[in-house]
Amino acid sequence: MIELKNVYKEFVNDEVVTKVLHGIDLKIDKGESLAIMGPSGSGKSTLMHILGFLDTLTAGKYYFDGKDVSGLDDDTLAQYRNRKVGFVFQSFNLLPKTSVWDNVRLPLLYNKEKLDTHAVDDAIKSVGLEHRRDHLSNQLSGGEKQRVAIARALVNKPDLIFADEPTGNLDSKSGIQIMEILQNLSSMGKTIILVTHETATAKYAKRIVKIKDGKIVSDEVNAIITDGRTLNGHLK
Repeated sequence: MIELKNVYKEFVNDEVVTKVLHGIDLKIDKGESLAIMGPSGSGKSTLMHILGFLDTLTAGKYYFDGKDVSGLDDDTLAQYRNRKVGFVFQSFNLLPKTSVWDNVRLPLLYNKEKLDTHAVDDAIKSVGLEHRRDHLSNQLSGGEKQRVAIARALVNKPDLIFADEPTGNLDSKSGIQIMEILQNLSSMGKTIILVTHETATAKYAKRIVKIKDGKIVSDEVNAIITDGRTLNGHLK
C-alpha cells in the first residue's frame, strides 16, 4: 500500500536549513497496524505528515497503491487526503458548539457527491455514540470527543487512518477504550498508523517502527499482538 524510498525532508526558514528526515525506507502493507514511535523532535510527526499527504518530501520517492505520489500538486494532495485518509488528533479538532452528527459529516462536505447521511449514522454507530448523536461537542467527555473524531475519520471510508497521540489528552480508562476501538478497526481490515511516544499506546499495534534523529532505528513485530492477545491479555 505504501512504500517510501530514500526519503529526505528539510525545512528552509530565512535561509536556515533544518534537516528532519534522513533517507527513510519504509513499506506498509494494506491492513497493517503500525506504530511510529520516537521522542519529541525525532521526525515522527513530519513522517506522518508526508505519509498523510499533509506535506511533501524534499527528496526520494513515495508510492501509494503502486502510484508515485512524490510530486503531486496541492489540489491533488487534498483529494488524496479527503478520499484516502482519515485523521485522529490528540486535540480532537472538533467544531465547538456543533452537534456530534455535524462534526462527523464534515469531511463529506468537501465531496462533490450527494451527502450520504447513512454513512454519517454508520460511523457514529461504529464508535458507540448513537445516544450522543445530537449532543454538542462541548457537552462530551474527552473520551467521547475522541470517539467522535474517530467516526469523522471513518465517514469517507478511507483506506488509511492516522492516529496522532490519540490518547494524549485522555485518562487511562478512556485511553484504553479508544485504543480498543482502533484495534477493532484494524481487525476489520483498516490500515492503522499510530504516531506516539507512549509505549502503552504503541503496544496495541502489530508492528512498531522507532525513529530517532530522522532515521529509522528499529522495525519490529509486536509479540504481544501477534501472540493473539490484546494489551490487557484478553483474546481477540
